[in-house]
Amino acid sequence: MQVYSLDPLAKTMAISSITAYQKYISPRKGFSCSHRQLHGGESCSNYIKRILTEQNLTELVKLSLQRFKDCTQASKTLATSNGASCIVIPCCLPL
Repeated sequence: MQVYSLDPLAKTMAISSITAYQKYISPRKGFSCSHRQLHGGESCSNYIKRILTEQNLTELVKLSLQRFKDCTQASKTLATSNGASCIVIPCCLPL
């Protein structure tokens, strides 16, 4: 199986995009994704930024998709427990 790495420029652009999201969008929604609210630890955006630096492209995609699925489930759990849900895209969208 071939292992693909992420081009350094693409990695830098992805991290910069997430940082911009954290600075401009995240404050409007409460700074925290459903996964973090329910389980603690890293927010999804911080998690993705971290794995961008640690994993190859194949693992990055796999781990990102799983994290968004987990965040979607956390959002559903929180919605049933307190009547609210997050407004993060894509974490609340079905995967």
